[in-house]
Amino acid sequence: MPLRHHSLRQLEQKEDFIDRHIGPDQTEIDAMLHHLEMPSLDALIEKAVPQNILAKHPLNFERCKNESDALARLKEIATQNVVAKSYIGMGYTGCITPPVIGRNILENPSWYTAYTPYQAEISQGRLEGLINYQTMITDLTGMEIANASLLDEGTAAAEAMAMTFNLQRKKLKGRTTFWVMDDVHPQTLEVLQTRAEPIGVTIESGPLAAFNPEGPYFGILLQYPGSSGQIHELEDAIKAAQANKMLVSVTADLLSLCLLKPPGEMNADVVVGSAQRFGVPMGFGGPHAAFFATREQYKRAMPGRIVSVSKDSAGKPAYRLALQTREQHIRREKATSNICTSQVLLAVIAGMYAVYHGPLQLRRIALRVHRFSAILAKGLKQLGYENSNGAFFDTTRYAVDAETRDAVRARALAKNINFRYYSDNSFSITLDETTRREDIAELFEVVSGNSQVDLNVDELFEGLEDQFPEALVRTSSYLDHPVFNTHHSETEMLRYLHALAGKDLSLTHSMIPLGSCTMKLNATAEMIPITWPELANMHPFAPADQAKGYATLIGELEGMLAEITGLPGVSLQPNAGSQGEYAGLLTIRRYHQSNGQGHRNICIIPSSAHGTNPASAVMAGMKVVVVGCDEKGNIDIADLAAKAEKHREDLAALMITYPSTHGVFEEGITEICAIIHDNGGQVYMDGANMNALVGLARPIDFGADVLHLNLHKTFCIPHGGGGPGVGPIAAAAHLKPFLPGHGQRDDAFPETNTGAVSAAPWGSAGILPISWAYIAMMGRGGLKRATQVAILNANYIAQRLEDHFPILYRGLNDLIAHECIVDVRPLKNTAGVDVEDIAKRLMDYGFHAPTMSWPVAGTLMIEPTESESKAELDRFCDAMIEIRKEIEAIEKGSIPAEESPLKNAPHTAAVLVAAEWDRPYSRQEAVFPLAYVAANKFWPSVGRIDNAYGDKNLMCSCIPVEEYA
Repeated sequence: MPLRHHSLRQLEQKEDFIDRHIGPDQTEIDAMLHHLEMPSLDALIEKAVPQNILAKHPLNFERCKNESDALARLKEIATQNVVAKSYIGMGYTGCITPPVIGRNILENPSWYTAYTPYQAEISQGRLEGLINYQTMITDLTGMEIANASLLDEGTAAAEAMAMTFNLQRKKLKGRTTFWVMDDVHPQTLEVLQTRAEPIGVTIESGPLAAFNPEGPYFGILLQYPGSSGQIHELEDAIKAAQANKMLVSVTADLLSLCLLKPPGEMNADVVVGSAQRFGVPMGFGGPHAAFFATREQYKRAMPGRIVSVSKDSAGKPAYRLALQTREQHIRREKATSNICTSQVLLAVIAGMYAVYHGPLQLRRIALRVHRFSAILAKGLKQLGYENSNGAFFDTTRYAVDAETRDAVRARALAKNINFRYYSDNSFSITLDETTRREDIAELFEVVSGNSQVDLNVDELFEGLEDQFPEALVRTSSYLDHPVFNTHHSETEMLRYLHALAGKDLSLTHSMIPLGSCTMKLNATAEMIPITWPELANMHPFAPADQAKGYATLIGELEGMLAEITGLPGVSLQPNAGSQGEYAGLLTIRRYHQSNGQGHRNICIIPSSAHGTNPASAVMAGMKVVVVGCDEKGNIDIADLAAKAEKHREDLAALMITYPSTHGVFEEGITEICAIIHDNGGQVYMDGANMNALVGLARPIDFGADVLHLNLHKTFCIPHGGGGPGVGPIAAAAHLKPFLPGHGQRDDAFPETNTGAVSAAPWGSAGILPISWAYIAMMGRGGLKRATQVAILNANYIAQRLEDHFPILYRGLNDLIAHECIVDVRPLKNTAGVDVEDIAKRLMDYGFHAPTMSWPVAGTLMIEPTESESKAELDRFCDAMIEIRKEIEAIEKGSIPAEESPLKNAPHTAAVLVAAEWDRPYSRQEAVFPLAYVAANKFWPSVGRIDNAYGDKNLMCSCIPVEEYA
């Protein structure tokens, strides 16, 4: 319409976010519909989706039509929070995110939109960041090997318990008790208790002095320094426990290890903790990178991912994920952990914090925190308050009577100051990197109640020494590698970060068409609020009346997710999809127990399920029974009915993904759910594929009782190179009382709750504004249209590729859901080309490979999402079709397979400019195989990596200097 024909009201209308989020415009949508011979999006949905599951009513919530309105509403919510000075501690402390790291990693889409580094050749930047992190952890803890991070400190401790139990199970038959020092963080103890019961472990807790080394324990957990701040001498207990064949785990404060003797030098078997205070805001509980370090001999039992050094086709050192045979989709119900991701973005930030500061500056920061704590203790002693901790690092504790404690609390709250208060009337004060001398003076006044305190910080500093025994002073060096001693100016750091970002392919470059992973737009407006001080600087255990903004945000997001799923109970606590699976199954378990049917422990799982499903079921104390699929990829309903009937007395649940893992809408979903219900079980739905349902169908309507949602997929939280994620669960009314709870927030959860599954009450609350903003800006109409376009885009790709590659499964009317599986297995026989060759060759075309070899070995699963335009879909299809032509050349004998571009892919710039070129294809064919590639070339920084070499020669820390050459 010409501009002159618009009304003033039309001209005043701000741009609609829906049109910004959905990639194809109406012209492109019409063109794709024409290609599919469909008259409209509604007609496509009528053909593709079973009519009996479609929602009868539209979603019911208001929306913000544009970014400005959404940000204004979020700012209004955020300002309801009171950002107090937090001295609570408990594993969450204030810190300073260096601006060069905040701007160039946390706020940089090159870092936060990348996928898990399965395709290592185009992930070298993230992998280097992670190996820096692993090196930092092994150096500071004194251990031999560390992983690339876990979800939080509480669950890392639970993983340590589970790992040591599994290592000891056969050696120490009958020992099923895990002893925990009572001075661990209370949220850690609660997570341990939740995780222990389903796997048959008993938790026993007590003072370190009461530990009986002759007790019937398979392992013990100590904390260093203790949660109260006291530094306990652990070596005698460690030695005594190990003499009785126990394995010893220690939770440690990372910054304190710059000054204190590390647990590895005390002979600990496992060391875990949080890297939060290394530059990552508290965020009301997360996301934060936990660390897990252990002995070399336990590397194959260690949970999570490990980054190692291998070599590429030119013999050059190259990073990769190691020991992938540990993955859950291979080990399934034999897996000892369901962890399939980590906190990559946060681990990279923490590792870069160490790179930027280096060992000397880290030691200075730690020493400054310790000295300020010592000054505080000395001054308060002069004011009549004696520190009861004895040895300490950053936390001092003061025993007073109830009246004094209440007066201190009142004065502190009046100044917007939070201390930690204990049941014995004592209180503690934890200092951190942000503490200034002015804060110390204020603390003297607040604690004493004397506004005229005459204590001089410099005078109190005179003569101060370490407030812990000389035997615990660290004497070993750390972070000696050049990477931690080079990039200390902002100029050098900036260049280093951008050099690494340039080695990674992310959504800033091209579509990442990963099936089941939903790599969609993470809008800038959605990301902005996560760094606002009102949201970033909140302690998860701050008083409830200071967190009213978070309460509003959480309540509204819970309501949105309840409306979308139809399930009224929502828990935002699980901080990954795997944790959501586990929490959902625990909810079902607790429900059965409440009905006097705790014996129900059979979980039926389709053979096509994601590997975390059976792993989660075993962790939840269930036995897995596998049900087969038919030739169309659907669950074999007859097999399901037979197995449900066979186990009807003990049936606990069915775990099902819908649409199916094979990318189709199963017509029999309501019948499947009815079979489970008729046999006394509950239906757990894996919500990995909710991007094909939102706004179209509600899981409650076809029989789901509980499901988890991947906010880092369907609801736009970025994948962050492999994490963070959020995996909340939604549950039917009868399951709502049994959702996860949290002992540190008793007033917020029902008494019948399942217990804590994550360290913080609302998990990774700091990134919840992203999903809130997405849903609020899309509204009911936008969410439905996004789902329709996601299904359209997938079917368009399937039809464009079907003449070149078989599409393995199809559903109603020969259509698919939001993803399709391309079968490349026949090419192994006809051309000697396998799925990995195609994945590596796609890099030369500027694309990340689709999901490889899952759920069907030797195939590619493609999911385009609604965010990609038709032009981008066509570029991807053109690349796949051109690769098929290259394979055809091998089939015709025009070029030997081993000398083809596929077997030599990816091609680096170094290969291109080499003096000699002896390959039977041209340099242009190698690196510019289609015209569009030349205009926006992404160069892999290394050639194809030797995976077998890497696993046989495991090196999981920074490459020694002598090996650089």
